Amino acid sequence: MIKAVVFDLDNTLVDFTAMKRQAIDAAIGAMIDAGLNMSYADVRGHIDKIYGEQGIEYQKVFDELLQNILGRIDFKMLSAGIVAYRRAREAALKPFPHVSATLMELVKHGVKLAVVSDAPTREAWLRLCYINFHHIFDHVVTFDDTGLRKPDPAPFQLALARLNVQPGEALMVGDWAERDMVGAAAIGMTTAFAKYGDAFGNQTVTADYVLNDIKDLLTIVLGHEGRTIIEEEV
Repeated sequence: MIKAVVFDLDNTLVDFTAMKRQAIDAAIGAMIDAGLNMSYADVRGHIDKIYGEQGIEYQKVFDELLQNILGRIDFKMLSAGIVAYRRAREAALKPFPHVSATLMELVKHGVKLAVVSDAPTREAWLRLCYINFHHIFDHVVTFDDTGLRKPDPAPFQLALARLNVQPGEALMVGDWAERDMVGAAAIGMTTAFAKYGDAFGNQTVTADYVLNDIKDLLTIVLGHEGRTIIEEEV
């Protein structure tokens, strides 16, 4: 019996890829309007390079961008970029279809809920608060809690310990097969691949279930009848 569901956050509950793209686009436009004399494509190339080196959660990307290009930080350009980024992020950060209704149905049936994310704690909670999900989850485990990223077992094990459930009583939902599915399965959790949020499009997935829509969880969890291994190229 599934007593708890553990979710990845980005591209599982929220469309992080679309949000990030729209927020960066807005920031680039604002910095160019503020006097940055470069084409959109060139600025985007610099930003992509910084994210590639520092990670997608890097908080000083615009500072480093301006330092690299100008040799200094122009605070007018920096502020314009940050404000535009934050405004666009708020507008674009939305749950995937049926996420809210699915979570509420699970809660109504007494299923415990948690998030395991590789994001820093502050950023994970900001995203959850933006979409008003911060009251729904019993626990949120982030990179800052263990210092380790999925598929290391530590984040999954900490979530299960806080939920007070055994691995066989919990299901992991995530969009990144190599991290979410492999890590959860290694400690004995049931796994469900969030195909609807797959930003890669070419992953080889081994999971107990593949979700074309998050509402499919209701059939799986509330009428769980054992494990059917699914392997497919998606």
